[in-house]
Amino acid sequence: MAEVAKSLYPSKKTERSKIAIIGAGAVGATLAYACVIAGHASEVVLYDINKAKVEAEALDIAHGIQFTPMSSVSGSDDIEICRDADVVIITAGAKQKPGQSRLDLAGATVGLMEKILPNVLKVAPDAIYILVTNPVDVVTYASLKISGLPPNQMFGSGTVLDTARLRYLVSRETGVAVQNVHAYVAGEHGDSEVPLWSSAEVGNVPLKHWGPTLDGGLFDAALRERIRTDVVQSAYRIIDGKGATNYAVGLAVTNIIGAVMRDEQRVLTISTLLNDWEGISDVCMAAPTIVGRNGAGRVLTPPITLSEREGLTESANRLRKVARDLGF
Repeated sequence: MAEVAKSLYPSKKTERSKIAIIGAGAVGATLAYACVIAGHASEVVLYDINKAKVEAEALDIAHGIQFTPMSSVSGSDDIEICRDADVVIITAGAKQKPGQSRLDLAGATVGLMEKILPNVLKVAPDAIYILVTNPVDVVTYASLKISGLPPNQMFGSGTVLDTARLRYLVSRETGVAVQNVHAYVAGEHGDSEVPLWSSAEVGNVPLKHWGPTLDGGLFDAALRERIRTDVVQSAYRIIDGKGATNYAVGLAVTNIIGAVMRDEQRVLTISTLLNDWEGISDVCMAAPTIVGRNGAGRVLTPPITLSEREGLTESANRLRKVARDLGF
């Protein structure tokens, strides 16, 4: 009997990877689109209770798959579609209206988490969970209590977007590429957030030593406060103009997902449960944190000023009060 020839190029078993997004609204759909372009996983799925909407969003993205590194995109109103996901991102929640603060959304959104989380955990108990829904810090804290998951496995998107906004504005003032601006926003993803100016650098030059800005000014207290106000007000301006923020937040969260899926050990200002960080405990809020395949890792402690520490403490107290008022 003739010997069966063996292939010189034996096929390799490829490991499937899966990203599940809960909520097919503006943020969820944009995030799915960004994930497909980035190619962070072999499969992206969208879940939403609106069957027609979620299927249409997924189909629209799927029609462009040949132009991306992805192989599968699908949408459903059946939670089973999320089974065995590596990462679950929750974007579903009450929509922020013009004039509303993020904290105004807390009660309705936490109530929604109490309904969503038990069902998702049944099909994806081992996934890394990223909360995006506002107010993200309070929602993350409540979701940890509801789910019982460890803090490394569940965290919020925090101020990753705010940090990007801060770096963008510093880039505009200095004329240096935003990729070379190293600065963080910590605390609440909202009105009480704190730019960590004392550790901000452009290249390896401390911002306080940078010298003249493009218009000949200095990075003095007035300019820093103007930038901080612009960062805080950015979302309100966008919501007033178009009804929602979705593009930049989609890119920001895709960046977090990439850090998890590729085990990048990247420092990101996610919202994680803090334990004696700058004297702050038992609250979820943004701090520079190492993010990798196991989720949220070590929380870093950059040098900060007394006024920055006071601002962070105030931010923590504000968030803790909202959580307590909701029974958490």
